[in-house]
Amino acid sequence: MVLVTPENFRIGLVQMSCSPEPEANLAKAVERTREAAARGAQIVCLQELFRSEYFCRQGEKHELFNLAETIPGPSTEQLSKLAKELGIVVVASVFEKRAPGLYHNTAVVIDADGSQAGLYRKMHIPEDPLFHEKFYFTPGDTGFKAFDTKFGRIAALVCWDQWYPESARLAALAGANVIFYPTAIGWQPPEKAEYGEAQYDAWRTAMRAHAIANGVYVAGVNRVGMEGKPPAEIEFWGGSFVADPFGRVAHYASHSEEEILIQDCSIAKIEETRRNWPFLRDRRIDAYGPITSRFLV
Repeated sequence: MVLVTPENFRIGLVQMSCSPEPEANLAKAVERTREAAARGAQIVCLQELFRSEYFCRQGEKHELFNLAETIPGPSTEQLSKLAKELGIVVVASVFEKRAPGLYHNTAVVIDADGSQAGLYRKMHIPEDPLFHEKFYFTPGDTGFKAFDTKFGRIAALVCWDQWYPESARLAALAGANVIFYPTAIGWQPPEKAEYGEAQYDAWRTAMRAHAIANGVYVAGVNRVGMEGKPPAEIEFWGGSFVADPFGRVAHYASHSEEEILIQDCSIAKIEETRRNWPFLRDRRIDAYGPITSRFLV
């Protein structure tokens, strides 16, 4: 069966704060997803690790592995029922327990009939002050894929993947019309005054560049709010947005408030942009072999 992609579709991004209670966060995510669907969203994306506070800021604590869940599991089962009830696609970021001692940061794509359209395991794992992800997450092994859904072919990458043009390019080459980036990124208060504006600008500029270079929609959905206490404190900067295939952004979400961002998307706009700026046509695939080297000097 050939899947027919709608010419026009609407996406929703759920930007929210998180409490220490996983069940409360899941309930809030369900409520916000309902609100997005009520506003016409057909594909709804939740932020990275929405079911908990961003626990990686707490350092290396073995007990925090108890937050992980299987797929299928409590979050995906509830969201699958919700997707089927509302007739929407849901992109959900889960702390996945794949096997004893084997954990991933995983984005699950749930189709409008409640089935799992696919999953992506975060490939690029950071290790920065207050972002101690290498302790918790095994690097993904899924590659960069796109998944067919009722409302279009989409890719779901995760947070640190935002900085890598290779991952966006491969997702676009896999046929994605939208690349979603569930995200948990923020300011460390001691450095916000000096670096905060530049950090946020770099973040949005990198994703807008992915949209332009690949002629696709790019959606970054971040969390918001202050989590933790000094010295393990992060102010998540929100600022969620959708860039169209030429990098234009109609609206940036608040830096401090919860928000549901809605964006209409058009396959015709992708086609028009790629016809006028044919970057995919002009790629020199015969000359890119060295890209797989760690360094060339």
